[in-house]
Amino acid sequence: MDKLGTLIDQLDIEFERDTVVFIGDYIDRGPRSFEVVEYLINFKKRYQNTIFLKGNHEDMLEQYLSGVDRFAFLANGGQQTLDSYLDQDRTPKTFPIPDSHLDFFKSLVLFFETDQYIFVHAGLKKKIPLDLQNTHDLLWIRSEFIHSDYDFGKQVVFGHTPFQEPLVLPNKIGIDTGAVYGKKLTCIKLPEIEFYQV
Repeated sequence: MDKLGTLIDQLDIEFERDTVVFIGDYIDRGPRSFEVVEYLINFKKRYQNTIFLKGNHEDMLEQYLSGVDRFAFLANGGQQTLDSYLDQDRTPKTFPIPDSHLDFFKSLVLFFETDQYIFVHAGLKKKIPLDLQNTHDLLWIRSEFIHSDYDFGKQVVFGHTPFQEPLVLPNKIGIDTGAVYGKKLTCIKLPEIEFYQV
């Protein structure tokens, strides 16, 4: 949470003109998932031109809450997320995830497209139109996408797979630099390809 707030404070965002895109995995990445989601909800209230993508960790939460797969979420940081919600002193004591946060999770989108870029959490499969991409690939794909030199028509900006430094290739830009492992949290300003890190 501290890194997120510090990084946002570094940015010179022109909120009347700029669009801010968050790339997913807001939970399961430390002991303060509740605070991260609360921060993002409040950020959106102030700056409407904000897009939140769904990450694979939000997908695992969805599977957990629906009863489809309870193990994957708990095995991948989910218990920390639940603990962060249970630690909140809310009255009355009800289901630990408040409705405003459930609404946030339901509102997440799988991709966002502009004239020049496609933003997605994990990546894309080649030769498949964007609107026909498989949800699992959008949230989970790794090496098949990372090692592909396929021209997706636009540069793809993605997270999910951590790199020591941002990955910049003609067809893709990877901005996950391993914040969950104590490394840097990275943001990119486009079209300048200017990186901000904490």
